[in-house]
Amino acid sequence: MDPLPIGKMAALNHISVQTLRYYDKIDLLKPLHVNGETGYRYYDIKQSAILDMIQYMKSLGMSLEQIKEQFEKEDINEIQHILRKQSRNIDEEIKKLYQMKRGVEACISNYNRYLQMPGEGDITLEFIPDRKVFCYDGKINIYEHGLDTYEYILRELKKHVIIKDLPMVYFCNVGSIWRKEMIDAGEFVSSEIFVFVDNDFKEQEGIEVIPAANYVCIYFYSFWKEKEHARKLFNYIDEEGYEIIGDYVCEVVVELPIFDNNERNMFVRLQVPIKSEKSG
Repeated sequence: MDPLPIGKMAALNHISVQTLRYYDKIDLLKPLHVNGETGYRYYDIKQSAILDMIQYMKSLGMSLEQIKEQFEKEDINEIQHILRKQSRNIDEEIKKLYQMKRGVEACISNYNRYLQMPGEGDITLEFIPDRKVFCYDGKINIYEHGLDTYEYILRELKKHVIIKDLPMVYFCNVGSIWRKEMIDAGEFVSSEIFVFVDNDFKEQEGIEVIPAANYVCIYFYSFWKEKEHARKLFNYIDEEGYEIIGDYVCEVVVELPIFDNNERNMFVRLQVPIKSEKSG
């Protein structure tokens, strides 16, 4: 059978002429013959088997360099080693994509919650299930400083999120914790901030669980309104005779992509866990 010109060979194998020229350039697939006068390349139809193998190996995630090396070595053990490594890489990518998907789903849920929120300043009683968080102690009382300091503390949290290789989508759902012992002591002190993570996230330093409970909650906008709404929340708890059984949580439910004076536009939920029954 007559040799095939490069255009015909490319068309039969559903690749471009430029691809065949590149394969020739890197010595991955040389043409059967090159016309010395015209420079035209000609191929044997049987070389399609090599192109099929190249496309197959590429579909497995192998680079052209790896494919060329395998063709030269003709070592089955080597290709098994490469494929096992590629399988592990794919597992890691699947894990990252799964975490990203869970993060996106959490963001969708938070935006839905925002659209269905109570009025600003309204107090609600809500059962909230277990939540897992990665917590960072900035060693600075958030409530003694302004928004600039809060932003610097968030930079530290972000650094640790990156170090822990957590999906950055988590960073859109942050919060702070005011520990019960500080509440009992009457000290408005919190230096711990967190991001929510998936409930199946593996245990490691900094990971803790905010336990399921009935929470008295209040919603509002703006970093600057927390103290005002926290006082309203604790006054309500006292008036209703509820017993506080855990830490106070300030959760940024969602951040809106709308900025005023470069400040975050936050929709916040304050939460205090209580006993189901009021104290007598």
